Amino acid sequence: MNIIIKPHGSSSCYCRPDTTWERENKDFYVPENVCTMYWAPILFARISKAGKCINPKFASRYYDAFSFGMLMYTDEKEMAFSSCADHTSLLPFPLYNNIVMEGEENEYKVFKCGEQIFNAMADRNLLEDAICKASERTSVRIGDFVAVELDVLRPLAGREEGKTGIKASFCGNDLYEFQLIF
Repeated sequence: MNIIIKPHGSSSCYCRPDTTWERENKDFYVPENVCTMYWAPILFARISKAGKCINPKFASRYYDAFSFGMLMYTDEKEMAFSSCADHTSLLPFPLYNNIVMEGEENEYKVFKCGEQIFNAMADRNLLEDAICKASERTSVRIGDFVAVELDVLRPLAGREEGKTGIKASFCGNDLYEFQLIF
């Protein structure tokens, strides 16, 4: 199982290993050598049909469910190393049926210490473009996740803040809630 990421503003993709997957809302203990954690909100889909070089016209046939999540990055200089830190790909369950994307009141909201820091609506075109881009260079397999970053990478919390509460919701339901503990 791969987690294939299309970074914000990029036309290429990269893969994160499954050791980065966090779906149980566990608190994240930041390693001592990390001063700042960065993050990007994501929209992701679970691949339900294997494919390569997927045509945009048929992209909707290759995933069966979606949700929102977040990717965390350490302040390491090497992005590849930062992207591989364990439990930094928050892809929460349960996933939503694709029909839910059409709801106008279905908003993804992220809160830090009770204050809203991000919100977005599901964008089918953005997600399906990411699936097509991911399949240009790699085969997508059943069970893979394809995610698109919805915003630029920005600081989430620093060592000086200590314990920081992060919470997110979609459709009025809690998606994830955890503490970043420095």
